Amino acid sequence: MVTVCKPVRNLAKSALALAAAAFLAACEPGAIGGGPSINASKPVPVALLVPKGSAQSGDAALARSLENAARMAMSDLQNVQIDLRVYDTAGNPNTASTVAQQAVSDGAKIIIGPVYAQAANAAGLAVLNNKVNVLSFSNNTSIAGGNVFVLGPTFDNTARRLVNYAGSQGKNGMVIVHSEDAAGQLGQAAIANALSGSRVNNAGSIAFDRSQQGVINSVPSIKAAVDSSGADSIFLTATTAGALPLYSQLLPEAGLSPATTQYVGLTRWDIPPQTLELPGVQGGWFALPDPAKAQAYRTRYNATYGEAPHPISGLAYDGIAAIGALVGQGKSDALTAAALTQNAGFQGVGGIFRLRPNGTNERGLAVATIQNKQVVVIDPAPQSFSGAGF
Repeated sequence: MVTVCKPVRNLAKSALALAAAAFLAACEPGAIGGGPSINASKPVPVALLVPKGSAQSGDAALARSLENAARMAMSDLQNVQIDLRVYDTAGNPNTASTVAQQAVSDGAKIIIGPVYAQAANAAGLAVLNNKVNVLSFSNNTSIAGGNVFVLGPTFDNTARRLVNYAGSQGKNGMVIVHSEDAAGQLGQAAIANALSGSRVNNAGSIAFDRSQQGVINSVPSIKAAVDSSGADSIFLTATTAGALPLYSQLLPEAGLSPATTQYVGLTRWDIPPQTLELPGVQGGWFALPDPAKAQAYRTRYNATYGEAPHPISGLAYDGIAAIGALVGQGKSDALTAAALTQNAGFQGVGGIFRLRPNGTNERGLAVATIQNKQVVVIDPAPQSFSGAGF
């Protein structure tokens, strides 16, 4: 039997390129997953957990930006009402657990946030028996699963996008260069996993200590790995605030020219903008959200609130918009796990995204390079998920 699905509605009031996270399709079959029943004809209580009250620098501004983004998303909903209640976690797991329980006692049918992984895990555990789902702002997939979903961009998603693109461009061997810390090991695992399911061969991994001498010491090993394997690309987990600037100088000097060996980055190479000036990053590949949609969001937020949005504030917009799109169907099971993980996904401020049954997410990313110190998109972000059935 062929199922024909119709887009539900465009939730945007404005004609911005955002499209305001419209629900892409509403036809995912399957059993109802965990989640409370709602009355879609009345305002739906949603709890937003933010790190206000934390002693960490910047958390107050982050909390404000997340709430602003959520309210901006609410203003775009048509025929859907959200009763948003904001709770401060102070960035603390114990507090997050307490306020999550309070939010459910106050009637919350779903929780958006918190930001930090331990706090999100604590909040999820606190309301697990209530069958309330948590859409956290974390990108740490180790906490994903059960009633906890991560909205943040993941290493797995980015690695898969870039490895698949490398394969489509005829690359056949890739050396992974990663730091020895936890983030580097997670990045290495994500890249290795992406390579295992692709046409690109895993040509080995080189670990480095996150120090200047550690980076310097690793360069001969990287050169040897490339030479011995015949690899034509290097996938770096290094960040622009960490080892990337040094690698972009030392690797070419060691004979690994970006003109003949493709450099690929797991993190954004366009932030901060000064990175674009580095000779060694010219021609490198990295992934980023749909640039036009992301810029439209930043412009609109700035016009609405008179300041630039926090870089992760769009996750709050995405969470509210996805909830609004699902509630807009008018079904009592709109906030169950089965509904949240429907295959077609949602349109977010940075492009398409969908939540997976294992609590992780997939986001449609663009592949970009740096040419003449400018970011150039070489493979646009997809506008829909293939095989989504619509």
